[in-house]
Amino acid sequence: MRHTESPRGAGAGRSRVVGCALLAITLGAGVTGCTSDGDPLSAEPYDATDRISFGGSVEAGGTADPDKPLEVVAEDPAGRVTDVTAVDASGRHLAGELAADGSRWHSTSPLAADTRYTVRVSTEDEDGAPGRRVLTLTTGKPTTSKRLAVTFGPPAGTYGVGQPLTAELDAPVADRARRAVVERALKVESTPAVTGTWHWVDDKKLHYRPKDYWPAHATISVRSALEGVAIGDRLRGGTAEPLTIRTGDRVTAVTDAAAHRLTVHRNGEVIKEIPVTTGKPGFETRNGVKVVLARERLVRMRSTTVGIAEGSAESYDMDVHFATRVTWSGEYLHAAPWSVGSQGSANVSHGCVGMNTTNAEWFFGTVRAGDVVEVVNSAGDTMEPFGNGYGDWNLDWTEWRAGSALTSGTAADPGESARLRPAAV
Repeated sequence: MRHTESPRGAGAGRSRVVGCALLAITLGAGVTGCTSDGDPLSAEPYDATDRISFGGSVEAGGTADPDKPLEVVAEDPAGRVTDVTAVDASGRHLAGELAADGSRWHSTSPLAADTRYTVRVSTEDEDGAPGRRVLTLTTGKPTTSKRLAVTFGPPAGTYGVGQPLTAELDAPVADRARRAVVERALKVESTPAVTGTWHWVDDKKLHYRPKDYWPAHATISVRSALEGVAIGDRLRGGTAEPLTIRTGDRVTAVTDAAAHRLTVHRNGEVIKEIPVTTGKPGFETRNGVKVVLARERLVRMRSTTVGIAEGSAESYDMDVHFATRVTWSGEYLHAAPWSVGSQGSANVSHGCVGMNTTNAEWFFGTVRAGDVVEVVNSAGDTMEPFGNGYGDWNLDWTEWRAGSALTSGTAADPGESARLRPAAV
């Protein structure tokens, strides 16, 4: 860049070292950048190299303390800062806030440790002439001993449109401000784009879902920008493997317990209606939206696993075929040849949705993990949001957003996790 001479003299407006507890980049007032036509706004930005100084937390060689904010100060009241960008070697932008009068800029998100930053500062003097400075600095190694690892789920693959993303932390994060640091760094991108957010299930687990179901045939990627970032006392972000999943067709199934009928839709069109039986009094099938967890061609189902005493009138022990699991506690849609006479007319199961073997095999081959299965008009309770599978969609959007640390709402109480137990027929 060329340097435009100041009308106030070569020494005018030089910055002084700031002795503060922060990293300070101090700017001089700038110089008037007049061109031959006398218009300062048409001048090239002057080089402010000799008007930048570091103080406080910056050591010799440009190493900065990662546990302190980055600050840029315009020393002369006649000049002002107009823009600051700070980007690390991984392309992560450091969030910051610029004072309305341009006198000061400071970072509002933690700096990553042991990382090189490129800082671009734009200034303006009282005549409107622009100044610019580009510099690099390196943050020191962290003094903290714990790194927070993040594991994303589900495993890479193709899922139904109801599949939430999950993030498992290897240490608890309870404080809301610290949760916000973590959540802000967990980046989700979807093609086509959707509106979605994370929800804290507990101190170590987050789920991400859109406002509505994912689009069919979408590509969804999640990654962490948390590495090296300060989260709390003696805790910084660690590494995380990024994840990409895809969605297939939009497959949704609705079981009407009162009508004893299962209706399956693909991409908005009904493709099959199946007579079924659901839970009888005392064993009612849960209402609400569930997400397919797995398909199991053969499952041994025993009544003792759901609290029914062996030898009682309700006891059973049998092999069940073409079982599609929707809760960890043992709710399935499966073949039930013993109840064919009641399918389509009465509810006689112990909580599962039963159908004849041909229909169960068809359903088993049609759905995949992540597809949506909803139950309506049952006398049972509503599927719990968490702990017994993916009941995420049973929270409306306002409740879901309240579970984010980046909103002003209060996190919804996820309640107690359901006790895990094997299947009921």
